[in-house]
Amino acid sequence: MSVLVYTENWDGKFKKLTYELASYAHEIANMLNTTVTALSIGDVNDDELKSLGRYGVSKALKVTGDKLGELVNQAFASVISQAAGHEKCDVIIFANNFSGKALAPMVSVKLNAGVGSGVTGVPSSLDPFTVPKKVFTGKAYAHVVIKSPVRILTLAQNSFGISESVVETTIESFSPELTGADFKTKVNDVSKVTGKVLLNDAEIVISGGRGMKGAEHWGPLEELANLLGGATACSRPVSDEGWRPHEEHTGQTGKIIAPNLYFAFGISGAIQHLAGVSSSKVIVAVNKDPDAPIFEAADYGIIGNAHKVLPELIKAVEVLKAE
Repeated sequence: MSVLVYTENWDGKFKKLTYELASYAHEIANMLNTTVTALSIGDVNDDELKSLGRYGVSKALKVTGDKLGELVNQAFASVISQAAGHEKCDVIIFANNFSGKALAPMVSVKLNAGVGSGVTGVPSSLDPFTVPKKVFTGKAYAHVVIKSPVRILTLAQNSFGISESVVETTIESFSPELTGADFKTKVNDVSKVTGKVLLNDAEIVISGGRGMKGAEHWGPLEELANLLGGATACSRPVSDEGWRPHEEHTGQTGKIIAPNLYFAFGISGAIQHLAGVSSSKVIVAVNKDPDAPIFEAADYGIIGNAHKVLPELIKAVEVLKAE
């Protein structure tokens, strides 16, 4: 028995998200008195796989193949299901991102396993197996009981953190049995954003709302994001107006993010928007309306005009970086 964690890679490299998943899997494995096995699909070198050992992964299953160079959900779900059976895993862990949300239900059907989606912590009980997750846009916690012998968990990003537990990682090749039915979906083209921090990966997010008064005023937000090594985002009205691309829209109908630091400039804080950002570690709100709902969710608030606050904030960051 072991805990299986699906370690997604980006062009052969792991990101912070992968190491958070490994840390989480190791903590659960300790509770179950077992070990962690990582499953890697695609072209990842051995040194990268061995880096998982810093976070408690004792074995890495390596799956390669020309057809597995791009994500095909049906094929990947078959690989993960077979790997779980091979290792006799009763807990399987994914990230609660786009790929994890697609793969977890498919693996669940194949293994007749219960799913805890968007969980935020380790089990509070092993019998019955009970895991916490945020509900009602982060205003409350639910305790999800999974009664099936095999349990699948998708971990909310930035909800657990990274902790080192150094072990030696052994690498094994794994060859699943795949058929043409696993590749009914064909990937014809893949378009990737390059040259900037992706919103889902960003630890710092600089976001703007209708209070920015137009697309022409977005320059200072981008400048602050570049200074802090963060990503830019926006509220739905902004993307609907065409001021910013739709992939930057955060909220209930957009992207759900959980950065360490979230700046909200000129965003009123409607409940639909807060549903997408409430899991942020720290929220800083800037709004000229002292009664704006965003201040109720914010850890820090500045009552003022975003167009006046932004230049001063940029100057302060530049001074700090120059020291």
